[in-house]
Amino acid sequence: MALEVAFGWCSHPGPRSVNEDWATAAVGKGRDQDRGAIVAIADGVSTGGDGREAARTSAMTVVLDYFSAPDSWDTSVVLDRLIDAQNAWLAAHNRCRRATAQGGRAAIAMTTLTTVTLRGQVWTVAHVGDTRAWLIRGDDCIQLTQDHSFSETFQSSRLTRALGLDDRVRIDFVQGELRKGDIFLLTSDGVHGVLGRAVLSKLARDSDVQGACDAIVAAARKAGTPDNATALMVRIGALIERGFDGALAASRRLPGLPTLKPGDAVDGFTIESLLADTGVHRLYRAHTTGGDRKVLLKALHPSRAGDEQERAMLAHEAWLSSRIGRADPPRGEAGFVAVLPAESRSAQYIAFDWHEGVTLQALLKSGTPMDVADVVAAAIAIARALGRLHRTGVIHRDVKPDNLLRSDDGRWWILDLGAALSGSDPPELRLLRAGTPSYMNPEQWGRDGRGPQPADEASDLYALGVTLYQWLTTRLPYGQVVPFQAGRFRHDPKPPSRLRPDVPVWLDSVVLRSVALDARLRFETAEELVLALERGAARPLATLAPTPLAARDPTALWKIALGMSVLLNLLLMYWLLFLPR
Repeated sequence: MALEVAFGWCSHPGPRSVNEDWATAAVGKGRDQDRGAIVAIADGVSTGGDGREAARTSAMTVVLDYFSAPDSWDTSVVLDRLIDAQNAWLAAHNRCRRATAQGGRAAIAMTTLTTVTLRGQVWTVAHVGDTRAWLIRGDDCIQLTQDHSFSETFQSSRLTRALGLDDRVRIDFVQGELRKGDIFLLTSDGVHGVLGRAVLSKLARDSDVQGACDAIVAAARKAGTPDNATALMVRIGALIERGFDGALAASRRLPGLPTLKPGDAVDGFTIESLLADTGVHRLYRAHTTGGDRKVLLKALHPSRAGDEQERAMLAHEAWLSSRIGRADPPRGEAGFVAVLPAESRSAQYIAFDWHEGVTLQALLKSGTPMDVADVVAAAIAIARALGRLHRTGVIHRDVKPDNLLRSDDGRWWILDLGAALSGSDPPELRLLRAGTPSYMNPEQWGRDGRGPQPADEASDLYALGVTLYQWLTTRLPYGQVVPFQAGRFRHDPKPPSRLRPDVPVWLDSVVLRSVALDARLRFETAEELVLALERGAARPLATLAPTPLAARDPTALWKIALGMSVLLNLLLMYWLLFLPR
C-alpha cells in the first residue's frame, strides 16, 4: 500500500512588503515511493533582502535532494548531510559578502528550517531556528520543536541557531511512530507568535486541509501578526508498508518455505534441484513456469523457520538486495545480484536472478592460474562495486572467493548480503560476529589493544586485499586464521612476486599495503585502492618497511625480558652450585 497524504499551505507577507517565508512539499513517486514524503518550511532573515532566497534555496534543496540520497541511508543521516551542506554554502556566501563589503555593514542572509519526513512507519523532524512543527493526534497538539532564540522578550526575535549563521550548524532531530490520521502542522513565527496551541489545534482539525491552512493564516493576520505568516499542513490517509519496517512486517505474516523437491512448484517457480543445505538456509535452483527465466531461491531451513531473529535477518537481506541489486551493473564495475519482486509470495524466501558461471573459490581450486592483468582488472571492478556499496552506507562483512562469481559473459558479481550492515539492520544482525576468520582484519580480533572492533568499510577492503593475495598466489597472507588466534599475525606476508615470478613489483606494494598489519598503512577508501591499481607501474606506491617486532607481537619485549631473566637466574644458580669460590 502506498503512502496517502493530503497537503495544504498558505503564506502571506502580513504587514511587511516582502514575504521571506517559504514552504514546500513532495511525495515519492515510482522508484522513490519507498522514500515516503517530506515537507519543509523556512523563514528567511537578512540585512539586504536575500532572506527570501536563503529560505527558498534551503527548503527546495533539502526537499528535492532528499529523493536523490541512497535508499539504504537512514532518514536522519540524509537530512543531516543535506542541511549541513546548505548551511556551509550560505555561510560561505555571507563570508564573501563581508569580505567584499565597501564600508558599512555587509548584507547577509540566513534562514530557519524545519522539515518533517514521513517514511515507512516513522516520522522524522529536522529543525534549526524558530519555525515550528506540531503533531496533532486525537485530542493532543504536541509541539515537536524548540525555538532556537533568546528567551528574553526583548530579544525573542534574535536567533541562536540558523542556516548561514556559523560555519557549522547543530540540528535537532526528533523521531516517532507514524499513525493513520496524524496531522503535521508547520508554522512560521508570524503564526505561532500570535496564535496559541489551542487555537492552532482547533483550526487544524478542519476536514479540508487547504481550508485549515487558509484559516490559520487569516487568524494570525486578524490577531495582528507583525511578521510574514505561513502554515503548511500534511494529513496522513494511509501508511506505506514498504521500507525495511514494512518488509519485516510483511515477512512476519508469511510461513516458512517447506521442504521442496525437483518438480515442485511455488508461486510460479518450478524447482530444478537443491543446491545447498547449510542447516540454516536452503538454496534451490528453479525457473519460472514458462521456463524463460532461471532463479535461485533462498529460504530458511524448516528447523529455523520459526526463529524470529533468523526471519528478521532474511527479511533484511531481501530488502537490502532489492535496493542494491541490479540486472545490469555499471560499466567496469562488479554487480550485486538483482531480486525478483515479492508482491505475491506464499512463503518467506528470496528469489535471485540466476547467473551461470563459476565462483573464484572454484577457480582457485581448479589450479589454473589467471593472467595477472585479468586479476587486476577484476579487482578494480570489485573494488569499484564495494566503493558504491560503502557510499550507500552498507558494509558487506563477508568478501571472500566463495562470494565472488564470474558469470559466463565475463562479468563479476558480489554475492551474499546476508551479513551486510545497512543502518536499518535488525539488532541481532549487528551483534552477530559475521565473516570468515581468514579474511577479517586484525582489529576485529582486538590486536590494536582496544578490544575487538566492529566491522566497517576498512574490513571489506582488507578482505578484498586478502582475496587478491590469494588470487595471485593461491595462499593466504597470514595462513588459515582460527578465531582469536592472534599468533597468525606475527609475521609479515611474503611479497606475491616471491611466490609467483610474473607478479610485478608495483603490484606487490598494492597487495601488501591492502593487508598491512597496521591499519594506518592500508587504503582508506575503495576509490584509493582502485586508483593504485589503475596507475600500476606508472606511479608505483612506496614499498612498505617491515613491521617492527613490537607491532607484530606486542608481548615480544616481555617475552625477551622474561627469557633473559630466566637465563640470568640459571647462570647464577650454576655459579653458586658448581663454580669454586
